[in-house]
Amino acid sequence: MLKRAAVLVLSLSMTACANLSAQSLFSHYSAANADVHNALLQGSYSQAVDALPDAPAGEILDGMERGRVNFVAGQYPSSFSALQEADMAVKEQQRQATIQISDGVSQAGALLTNDNMITYQPADYELGFLHLYLALNYIHQKDLEGALVEVRRANQVQEMARKNREAELNRAARDARSNGLSQNLGAVLARYPDAGKQLSDVQNGYLFYLSGVLYEADGDLNSAYIDYKRALAVAPGNTYIANTVLRLATRMQMNEDRRTLEARYGKYEQAARGTGRLVIFDEQGVVQARDGWRLPLWLPDSHGNGVMYNLALPYYRNAVTPRLSPLMLNNQAVRSSELANIDEMAKGSLNEELPAIIVRQALRVVAKNEVRKSAAKGGNDVGNLLANVFNTLTEQPDTRSWQSLPSSVSVYHTDLKAGSHQVGWNGRQLDIKVLAGRTTMVWVSRQGNQQSWWSVLLGGN
Repeated sequence: MLKRAAVLVLSLSMTACANLSAQSLFSHYSAANADVHNALLQGSYSQAVDALPDAPAGEILDGMERGRVNFVAGQYPSSFSALQEADMAVKEQQRQATIQISDGVSQAGALLTNDNMITYQPADYELGFLHLYLALNYIHQKDLEGALVEVRRANQVQEMARKNREAELNRAARDARSNGLSQNLGAVLARYPDAGKQLSDVQNGYLFYLSGVLYEADGDLNSAYIDYKRALAVAPGNTYIANTVLRLATRMQMNEDRRTLEARYGKYEQAARGTGRLVIFDEQGVVQARDGWRLPLWLPDSHGNGVMYNLALPYYRNAVTPRLSPLMLNNQAVRSSELANIDEMAKGSLNEELPAIIVRQALRVVAKNEVRKSAAKGGNDVGNLLANVFNTLTEQPDTRSWQSLPSSVSVYHTDLKAGSHQVGWNGRQLDIKVLAGRTTMVWVSRQGNQQSWWSVLLGGN
């Protein structure tokens, strides 16, 4: 019996480890990625690049992390290639059929180990940022056409992901009903730590506004107007977005829209002749990493006996994001306004995933209990102990998420006289060039007391 139990536990371990790694089996992603996350928080960009784990979390997440970390570190070719690899992996994942042999293996491994054995599927907002950072790479290369391709693709990819997620949630609901877990599901949700407000749809104001800026620079005012309005719907209190929509509504003679906007935001004041537009995208901080939360759960086994287990669920701690001093423009403080709160996007996404996660956990603890009882047949205490140890060690929360994204993004724009100007912060300065009738875009990412930044002159309007 001892030999039988040992072989069983070893077989389960080998099956799971063959799918990903021992790290995923006995630990979780946030723990492995802690050095990278902490280095970014401190603004130690090169150190964050060096700290990227050797054991990948899969082509998609690994590529996205490397792409973002290398981008803020100013290693743009490495960033571009990593994001392209992640993009190719997403294409392959979405091309494949919903049910495949490889996916079935990962699901089987997850049933007896943990959710980290399931192939990682990026959240909608993460797919949006994948294409956003590909677009930023193209902008840095002064390739407006390439950037426009990425913002067009972003909506298509997110829509496909949304459909896949809805199908997964429907499957989780059916599984909960068929296995009598609905009551337990509600009990867990009632006790789960507050993870932020539930978002019915993940919308990225940063992506929409950047898209509008690019379309306008390319002379496509209709597309620009649509995405500016989408950005305003996401952030209706952002006066910079409202001013931009008003400007285009006036220029395009959208009189009904203009009157509605003026009633709320006031009249648009046309820029003086000989000026150019400056747009600053200001990324701040680092998005929160998921943590692990454990909850005792009572479940009946196949014989009707009660079993108490600990669920290991991902969640977000309540944290205070440090405020940074304002950027300076020509020695005057810049008063920017928030475009996107990525912490809230991440929490909202996890809340949407939570029912499916809990159902998988509940099914798993039942399956693990059956394995334990099988190993303990005949009163073998050693087999029972081995199975219990394996079950406890492998019950790890799935904390995988894109953890190098910024915490929030703000925007600022103004009209400036043609010529040279300076953006400054923390004693450092970025020289920028403004031309009449053109748009100068400045990208800034700030963490700790460090920043990464550049500017580019976009096409004529």
